[in-house]
Amino acid sequence: MKRTVLAALIAVATLGSTSVTADTLGLDTEYRSATPTVEQVLGYPMGSRISSPEAIYDYFQALAESHPEQVRIITYGETWEERPLYYVAISSATNISQLADYRAGMQALANPQATDSDEAERLLAELPSSIWLSYGVHGNEISSPEAAMLTAWHLLAANDDATRIMLDNTMVFIDPVQNPDGRGRFVSRYYMTAGLEHSSDRISAEHNEPWPNGRSNHYLFDLNRDWLALTQPEVAGQVDALLDTYPLIFVDLHEMGGDQSYYFTPEARPYNPLIAASQRESLWTIGENNGKWFDRHGYDYFTREIFDAFYPGYGASWPLYHGTLAMTYEMASARGHHFRTKDGDILTYGDGVQRHFVASLATIETASRERERLLTNFWNYRKQAIADGRDSDERYVFINADRDPAGAQRLAGLLTRHGVTVQQSNAAFEACGEDFAAGSLVIDSAQPAHYMIRTLLDEQVNMAQDFLDEQERLRANNLPDQIYDVTAWSLPLMFNLEQQRCERAPRVDTQLANTDIIKPGTLNNADAKVAFLAPWGDMNSARLLAAALREGLTVKQSDLAFTLKSGERYPAGSLIFTLAENGDDVAARLTTLAQRTGATINGVDSSWITEGPNFGSNNVQKVHAPRIAMAWDEPFSSLNAGHTRFVLERQIGYPVTAIRADQLRRADLSHYNVLLLPSSYGSLAGAFGDDGAANLKQWVERGGVLITMGNSTAWAVEQQLLASALESEAKEQTVEVHQQPKVEGLLLETTEHLHNYVNGADTDPYWTSGVITKLDVDQEHWLTAGVPATVNSITVGNQIYRPLTINNGRNLLTYASADELLASGYLWAENKQQLAHKPYLMWQPRGRGMVISFAQEPTYRAYLDGLNITLMNAIFGGASHARPLR
Repeated sequence: MKRTVLAALIAVATLGSTSVTADTLGLDTEYRSATPTVEQVLGYPMGSRISSPEAIYDYFQALAESHPEQVRIITYGETWEERPLYYVAISSATNISQLADYRAGMQALANPQATDSDEAERLLAELPSSIWLSYGVHGNEISSPEAAMLTAWHLLAANDDATRIMLDNTMVFIDPVQNPDGRGRFVSRYYMTAGLEHSSDRISAEHNEPWPNGRSNHYLFDLNRDWLALTQPEVAGQVDALLDTYPLIFVDLHEMGGDQSYYFTPEARPYNPLIAASQRESLWTIGENNGKWFDRHGYDYFTREIFDAFYPGYGASWPLYHGTLAMTYEMASARGHHFRTKDGDILTYGDGVQRHFVASLATIETASRERERLLTNFWNYRKQAIADGRDSDERYVFINADRDPAGAQRLAGLLTRHGVTVQQSNAAFEACGEDFAAGSLVIDSAQPAHYMIRTLLDEQVNMAQDFLDEQERLRANNLPDQIYDVTAWSLPLMFNLEQQRCERAPRVDTQLANTDIIKPGTLNNADAKVAFLAPWGDMNSARLLAAALREGLTVKQSDLAFTLKSGERYPAGSLIFTLAENGDDVAARLTTLAQRTGATINGVDSSWITEGPNFGSNNVQKVHAPRIAMAWDEPFSSLNAGHTRFVLERQIGYPVTAIRADQLRRADLSHYNVLLLPSSYGSLAGAFGDDGAANLKQWVERGGVLITMGNSTAWAVEQQLLASALESEAKEQTVEVHQQPKVEGLLLETTEHLHNYVNGADTDPYWTSGVITKLDVDQEHWLTAGVPATVNSITVGNQIYRPLTINNGRNLLTYASADELLASGYLWAENKQQLAHKPYLMWQPRGRGMVISFAQEPTYRAYLDGLNITLMNAIFGGASHARPLR
């Protein structure tokens, strides 16, 4: 049986969903009945229902069973909620039978150091083209996973020469649902709100998801921002798969606001300077062919206006720096079955499915037609990468493991997972005029991943000067700037690791790094007679403290540095496990914990201290296992809440109890030592009310540790829990804004004077899109134990706080001076001046408890490994230094 129409698409009628034919697509093809449709497998027509991730998986299983010669399902992991993560390879029977040979061929092309020109010429002539289509990275962007099923069905069922040629020429890799947990959350909640008819009203419950909505994954990460840190299994697993297959084209299919049309490549400015000219040209070719397909079907679209190609941490950016073409497609979202646009038109779920399907086919066609050019450009990109690294006077990158061995180890494993070849030294050495400890990273940038190395490690990536000039012009005219995301992302800066670069490398014994981000730790002198000590200051020691407390061990922590009789010096914050308090089996227990956490633990036979506090000093605190609560739900930022919970639970290994904001109004919090308030998007005063504020104040006074982050710090100021103040924009020239219809004449002598007048006296500082800033550390406090003299942070937004006066508390992390505070990125000159020496971390005791406030988010995107010890000090040290009523 053959069908001459594409009956898998839908249009939504007024009183429900009705399947209709879609021969207006003009595909002029016949379809084999042997290929199962969505309706046959799932029980409903394509696009008539928002399919769950389980249903989508079942459908692809059915396709694999019906076409075993053309379909392979490859699993690359599972989500936190144990849903499978997988991609599907679809091609001709010949190509699929040679899938292993394809992988080997692409690996050879990707490595010109091991592949000679003759072999490359053979591969360029024989290998198929390839494309990777990634759907549904945001769980509430609903139409693209449905389009994934339709695209797969079409490729397998279509009985026409055009489709056959595509499959003969191209390996098509489909990742149907990048974020199954988020999609599952959306689908469940959407159908809970649906009634007899699906509403098109944008204010209806169907179109307004409850917190945290379906965009993010289980730990509430925006997965499209995790392509640098690779903290989440959905992204890390996909990176592994991409480095296994090296597709020539990568497409990330999204949704945007329902009042827009459809967006595809080429991207908006600014462009990352590490993107090759050949890649830019090919992106234009892909966009132009997409435009032809959309013109054929009468679909509106736009290009180049938004969604820039500067920040490399998106799915549609990361592959570029390995030589793959990468791009974003965005469809106006119905966010349900129907959506009434601002023009009164009804946008349907099926509209999104159709357009993503058409865009997918158009790009597959380009991949097929441009096979030879794409393969050649990929090979040349990887060769040029080696040449650029070899010719650089900064060919070798050295990253010191001296101060933070845990951070260096994590960076080595992370870079390796990014496809970078990294060596780790087996001994100390000297390079670039500096001393490096054993375990330091040695990276030769003359390798195929040269551009990825620069993307991840360069401390500064500049936007084009004419683009920056235009942003300054827009601001001067009170118009919004065009910077889309953060302008800085250097991993060594965010990890607070030192790097040096020079032309030559010394002779030093090294070993190849692997993807392990934790190196098993050791316990020395297991027969110690008095105690076991662990130096504080990196994530290994933080994991050890968390694990030891959960194991029920008794732990002490020194507020000050101390020196043993043997001469060995331990930094402030170091952990002390005495035999007297922990029993004879403590060595065996700590050995296990050291191996698991990466910590180094040393046994000592004497507690005699020659400098600093003895173990029985009041400057040595017993660490009680804190009970940590975190505010959850509206109006808190789901992203910051998720990032913080992830860092504590998955990177440190300590549990957190989430408590909804409305429960905090009257809840008995006496069971908890620490309460975290993540950054907020709405009014905390409205969420907590007077009762909630009074309840939290009383809890702090009785010994609670309240930790605020980002915008929640403003609430602490409003409630006089923190004796700081939010600043308005600092202006050299201010004029009182007129209040009467007729006033005295005013001379505006400069455009700056006009700008200040128009904005008024109480205008907030201008918004910062995201830069890396340098912070000075007050090292004479337990909150900064183990923290170096300077650390780096991401600064986003426009909140600037006044310092605490000495009679109220301490400013423990402060922004550096104006000429030093910008470590990376682009920061407005006036913000640079106003941020200088202002507080980032404030501590204020209140009654028996305290308030610890971060002006920004120390867990931003789980990027800032260099700030994690400060957060651990706030939580564990805060709980130890508070004096709760017992």
